[in-house]
Amino acid sequence: MIVVLKQGASQEQREDLIEWIKSLGLDVHLSIGKMQTVLGLIGDTASVDKELIEGLAIVESVVRITEQFKKANRKFHDDDSVFEVGNAKIGDGNFMMIAGPCSVESEEQICAIAESVKASGAQLLRGGAFKPRTSPYDFQGLHADGIELLLKAKKLTGLPIVTELMDISQLKYFDEVDVIQVGARNMQNMELLKQLGKEKKPILLKRGLANTLKELLMSAEYIMAGGNEQVILCERGIRTFETAMRNTLDIGAIPALKELSHLPVIIDPSHACGIARYVKPLTLAAAAAGADGIIVEVHNNPEKALCDGPQSLKPEQFAELVKSVEKVREAVK
Repeated sequence: MIVVLKQGASQEQREDLIEWIKSLGLDVHLSIGKMQTVLGLIGDTASVDKELIEGLAIVESVVRITEQFKKANRKFHDDDSVFEVGNAKIGDGNFMMIAGPCSVESEEQICAIAESVKASGAQLLRGGAFKPRTSPYDFQGLHADGIELLLKAKKLTGLPIVTELMDISQLKYFDEVDVIQVGARNMQNMELLKQLGKEKKPILLKRGLANTLKELLMSAEYIMAGGNEQVILCERGIRTFETAMRNTLDIGAIPALKELSHLPVIIDPSHACGIARYVKPLTLAAAAAGADGIIVEVHNNPEKALCDGPQSLKPEQFAELVKSVEKVREAVK
């Protein structure tokens, strides 16, 4: 249930109403937007007298919500959420460029790529330290050593870092990581999501290979219900019958998610297609569709990359992509 307050309601009136609602055994999510203030009632609202609340002097309207996701729901939070990472913002018109290699391979590699993508306009550095791979014989990442190398690149360039957490036991290595990524395979690892709800930093949540948008939002709800409302949704391609590309990028997920939720939505065109030459057109399509950013793979020597070389852009290709995205976003304003 959501309660929309009238403009001009005082802070004292609002606090009195919140205190009374909590006395009914409910939690309250307060959202103060540009145009209206909304109270989200969380819990068993079946016995709450809707007409009684509607009759209060400071209440404009009361609406019952049938969706299971509450905190992620745009009905609870009409304005787009905006999160800060370092000096960059994401959401509500702020487009975030996240770039870097699929896997951290060496100090020389990650530092060189970090310097190049920053020069081209990247605001965050991505890089895998713990790598979930389909085959147990593939490169699994440098683990804690990979995190240390990312931190060296961060110190060198000033770029905040984002890297994937695969298991709760690895969390001890993530103290200085700026954004924690939850990969597609872990989207419904509920115990991991609940633990991340206790963190005080943004979580980049990727959609699972065969999951619906509602399931993605319910996974976000797990994190937000734990107290961490800084969730970035990522469409990274879903598995369909098509074999021409690694996955199928669901462009329609962007406007659909932004209608359903106030959370920022980014895309991962690299994992979506698995082919470097398709990354640019997919990125431009996503920018035109209203995405809040991209997370893209960039490698200084894709032919010799230890992971996902065929889908990685070269630094000069990333520089061209940034310019093209700016043109598209300007055109669709």
